[in-house]
Amino acid sequence: MVKGKRWARMLAGVAVLTLVSAACGDDGGSGDGNAPEGLTGSITISGSSTVEPISSLVAELFNEPNPDVEITVQGPGTGDGFELFCKGEIDIADASRPIDEEEVTACEDGGIEYQELEVALDGITVMVNSASSIECLSMEDLYAIFGPESDGVDSTGDANTLSKEVGGEGAMPSQDLEVTAPGEESGTYDAFLDLAGVEDMAIEHGVGEDDAAALRSDYQSSANDNVIIQAMEGSPNAIGFVGFAFAEEAGDAVKEVEIDAGDGCVAPTSETIADGSYPLSRSLFIYPNVATAGDDEAVKALVDYFLTEDGLVLAVEEAGYIALPADRQDASRSAWESAVS
Repeated sequence: MVKGKRWARMLAGVAVLTLVSAACGDDGGSGDGNAPEGLTGSITISGSSTVEPISSLVAELFNEPNPDVEITVQGPGTGDGFELFCKGEIDIADASRPIDEEEVTACEDGGIEYQELEVALDGITVMVNSASSIECLSMEDLYAIFGPESDGVDSTGDANTLSKEVGGEGAMPSQDLEVTAPGEESGTYDAFLDLAGVEDMAIEHGVGEDDAAALRSDYQSSANDNVIIQAMEGSPNAIGFVGFAFAEEAGDAVKEVEIDAGDGCVAPTSETIADGSYPLSRSLFIYPNVATAGDDEAVKALVDYFLTEDGLVLAVEEAGYIALPADRQDASRSAWESAVS
């Protein structure tokens, strides 16, 4: 189920999308098209809380002509979703990062054949309270605030010293920072470590490899994006990160921080995420079980429908994310057609 205050807006959007989709062609899943009708069964989707709103909207639209298909959509986190998926306990895994090597092995050991399908674009958005003086942070500043060397300190003490070392004099304001961010079960956590260069910088600073791929251990973690938003709203010293759509939904209650990867400060927007100029841009994915789709008409039909214009454009944009360029939409459709043919 889609979380919090986003739900009412999304349900209203579903009604609009349903009307729009009625005007589309019916080609069964490789472009524009309505969902097939009269199917039965049950489908379970779990994983990324970032992708969850998209999958929930697609499920709502698919259920309009298929009320007898019971679809459950959950968002405990990408890692948790892959754990369930590789055990054969769910039909589709939502992911805000690509599947990792350990998960690939787990799926192989579990006899799970899957297909990676890119479905949308997102930007990890660093946020502060609207009263904060922070406007733009360099990648080095992100490391100084979130990296493993920041444990147990704040920016008026050792962390400020670290920030001067890696970000330059005056890189950070003199204020205590209260960090709230996703936990290790989240694909957003893993994607941030990669995109912000945390692991590489930690190793450069002499942190051992076993400890480098981690955020500071003393921050407040939450699997619920809305809890992170609430932390930003509640304190002028708060800082954290979530997916772009959740930050946008919070409106003026938070300030979205620009990021400088060496070419100047860039704000997270639909345009900068789409063109890749925002340094923390990423892809979002679904991973259907290919064998299940081969045996279960409803599962295959839902994935087919997800890859139509209704899913890859209308639902993605209504959920607050950025649609893939047309050639990448076609690549996902072709990959799925090859997998199930």
